[in-house]
Amino acid sequence: MPGRGSLCGQQAGIQYIYIIKGSSYRVVKDLSTDKGAQVFELHPRCCGGDHYGRAGWTFFIIFQNQREIRWVTNLRTAGGEKTFVLHPECCNGLYYFGIDQYLALIKMDEKWGAHFYLYPDASKDKLDSYFSIHPDVLNFFPGGLTLTKGVSTSGWECIKTLHNNSDSPITWSDKVTRKVGYAKQKMSTIENNWSISAEMSIGAGELTKLITQLQFSLKAEYGGRSIRTEQEDWNEAREEEESIQVILEPQKNLYIWQYQLGIGQEPILFCRDIQFTKENNPPDRIPLPPVP
Repeated sequence: MPGRGSLCGQQAGIQYIYIIKGSSYRVVKDLSTDKGAQVFELHPRCCGGDHYGRAGWTFFIIFQNQREIRWVTNLRTAGGEKTFVLHPECCNGLYYFGIDQYLALIKMDEKWGAHFYLYPDASKDKLDSYFSIHPDVLNFFPGGLTLTKGVSTSGWECIKTLHNNSDSPITWSDKVTRKVGYAKQKMSTIENNWSISAEMSIGAGELTKLITQLQFSLKAEYGGRSIRTEQEDWNEAREEEESIQVILEPQKNLYIWQYQLGIGQEPILFCRDIQFTKENNPPDRIPLPPVP
């Protein structure tokens, strides 16, 4: 798991979930109730990891820049600390997690796509086995949509160009039609094999929207754009008209731009914001807030 997220483990035969955020972590038994939750501070030696996980009875922390893996038995005390240099084959995982006593990591194979690999010792090139990953599982990983549908994209699209080829200024007054909202049908294919419990408070479409919003918020290394889109219009995409009146100078053009975001090759979120430029160059600013 990336440096902010959750992992599972057992204590005295009871399954616990550890949620790591910043320099602290929360321990719960049930994510649907949060009953009996406890919050602890991470030991300084356990802070700043790129990935956290648990294999057997021991936690591991991956520091990818240092190419190190640190094992501890307790995240509060860093008890039983052991630090090893990662073998080169184990350095470039997209995700790390534990399966029994094995360190598991997901990497992209140029020919076969995403696979996960099991290593009994991350400091040695001793691969136990490897397996392909079903796309339905990949979609739930942070950045998994990148692996199944393509990296996210964002930018200004020119939706209309106005021309004044005369030698006098003219006033242009008309309506500009643009698409606004979320093209959810283009993302609905990831729901094909889902089975949503009747107890869930949200449906498949709402869950897909949340996964898509998360994808846009992720860093570039996970195929994201590091921008927040929650405040945009996530209703079904539709055509809208906006009345515009502008004065065009002689022999000049005016370009009207709309900001759009996509995953893979297709745009899926059409923002309300439009901008004007006198040259055929998109605006410089990004109209969406960055992820802190």
